[in-house]
Amino acid sequence: MSEELLSFYDEVGGEPVFAKLAHEFYKGVAKDPVLKPMYPEEDLGPAEERLKLFLEQYWGGPSTYSDTRGHPRLRMRHMPYKINPDARDRWLGHMEHAVDTLKLPPLQRETLLEYLERAAYAMTNTFED
Repeated sequence: MSEELLSFYDEVGGEPVFAKLAHEFYKGVAKDPVLKPMYPEEDLGPAEERLKLFLEQYWGGPSTYSDTRGHPRLRMRHMPYKINPDARDRWLGHMEHAVDTLKLPPLQRETLLEYLERAAYAMTNTFED
């Protein structure tokens, strides 16, 4: 009898978990003087929804992100913003806090944080202040 493998999305709890992750992350961004100006919308709700959809799809959930926005093109979408090491580290700090609110088992926590750290470093596009 073969066991069906669960996606990471299903393993961690699906949509409610990714909704909480995005919401907790943007609570931090809303108060961050470096990151908040990078978001053109006064209401961070649309950005929160885009992040949730992207992460859900990346981790094996629904393909709603690509269905509505096309290919993620993360570097291109972030290029207009000055993402230096300070911005990257602030982003990671808010993201780590958000991940910790999920109370994931250690392996899932580390898996998620390792991906987010790689993504943050990949988005860094300047070393100027």
